[in-house]
Amino acid sequence: MTTTPARTARLSAATSPAGALLHHRTLTPADTGIVHLGLGNFHRAHQAVYTAAALAREGGPWGVLGVAGRATGVADALRAQDLRYTVAEVSPDGLRCTVPAVHTGVLVAAREPEQVQRALAAPSTRIVSLTVTENGYTYSPRTGGLDLDHPGIRADLRGNRTAPQTTLGRIVRALQERAATHGAPVTVLSCDNLVGNGNHTRRLVEEFIAHLPAGEREEVGAWLAAGNVTFPNTMVDRIVPATTDAERTAVAEALGIRDEVPVPAEPFSMWVLEDRFAASRPALEAGGALFTDDVEPYELLKVRLLNGTHSLIAYLGALAGCDTIPQSTAHPFVTEAARAVLLGEYLPSLTVPDDVDLDAYVAQLFTRWANSALGHRTRQVGSDGSAKLRQRIPDPALLHLRAGRMPHHLALTVAAYLCCLAPSPGFDPGEHAAAMTDPARDRLAALRARTPDGPSFAAAVLDDGLLGEALPEHPEFALRTGEFIDLFHAHGPQAAATEAARSHPDTTRSR
Repeated sequence: MTTTPARTARLSAATSPAGALLHHRTLTPADTGIVHLGLGNFHRAHQAVYTAAALAREGGPWGVLGVAGRATGVADALRAQDLRYTVAEVSPDGLRCTVPAVHTGVLVAAREPEQVQRALAAPSTRIVSLTVTENGYTYSPRTGGLDLDHPGIRADLRGNRTAPQTTLGRIVRALQERAATHGAPVTVLSCDNLVGNGNHTRRLVEEFIAHLPAGEREEVGAWLAAGNVTFPNTMVDRIVPATTDAERTAVAEALGIRDEVPVPAEPFSMWVLEDRFAASRPALEAGGALFTDDVEPYELLKVRLLNGTHSLIAYLGALAGCDTIPQSTAHPFVTEAARAVLLGEYLPSLTVPDDVDLDAYVAQLFTRWANSALGHRTRQVGSDGSAKLRQRIPDPALLHLRAGRMPHHLALTVAAYLCCLAPSPGFDPGEHAAAMTDPARDRLAALRARTPDGPSFAAAVLDDGLLGEALPEHPEFALRTGEFIDLFHAHGPQAAATEAARSHPDTTRSR
């Protein structure tokens, strides 16, 4: 329930303040060139803002049809507001409100599946973009391949062509329709935090096609192989918390307009892409997007230095009773652990791009995490760790282990995650850890119930494939993780972080 006064006019096409609009074109469904899967806050504060800048510079058929998966709240609110919403950039310096106004329609896949498939397959659709989170790609954490045991994947492979249940099913069934009818090329643009997200998406699409009946897979497979579909790699970066009544009230006070679905965001934003678009693209560089032939260094910089460190801050903070990331980084032991994992364990695992000033980048990260006006919640950052950590932990950990070094703070990260999600009997991780959502929670709890101590629990989790197949070959990592678990349970997060620093005391030095 909102706290905005009822007499305040609701945001709409007619009431949108002209000074807040990022462009001034009037879009209709005929202007749709992008279908975006995932109508959450990140898309609306990131890709939509860059698209608005592109429309302001040179126009083009780049309106966005937004598709939610199952939840109807945002879609219904946007329809009631003529597809308008506010991006509320929040910083200690104040509030800046803008209205992207790039959407030409909204659909809910579970409610309107046939309309979604028609839009994905339409010849006017040049880009299919995605922000469905790591879990939305329905792949196996152990193998990295398509999860053929997922009930939605099984249903979609059995012939669910008009109402697929999964993101991969929707994309492949649309590609089949395109190949069989008009053959217009299309770009599939992943904007999720997956290393090599374009390559990853293409591989999963190809695996899905390979499991179709022979008559179906041959036509679409040949069309795909002929280069009619591209999958650029991208790196996206912006901290975008969940919306609360505080943002609704702040927008109403700033603009005099009631917006039911504003999106809070930090001022910082970055988007790096490969310029491999099968059927043209909007001028995203107008919004500051960077095009490059090699996205990977930027991806690793973000996924490890920002996201990986962010996870440790969230888990330590939640276990220390902190609701937000700024509250967490206010604890010196959390900041010291964050600096140690970033500089001592993540940084040696990557190559910093030539155009990035590392000292300035790291300083900016800590400034972003300390943005108390934004108040990013530990429960949000810590959710879905089973998908996030397998993107962030294994490769850096293996680099150190194979060199004979123990990555103590990476082990601390895994231990803190496990203590949040599957605490031992008698240990209360606190309300913020309990509020984290994760599809692996029940499985982790079952493993915890069958193991007598931290080391055996950690070994069971790694053997179960949570972080892939290679880490179980290094039992010393499971042992160290388990020792931290027992320290968390016996003495709390500060004691565990202090032990990690004692074990590797030189990692907090600046570089």
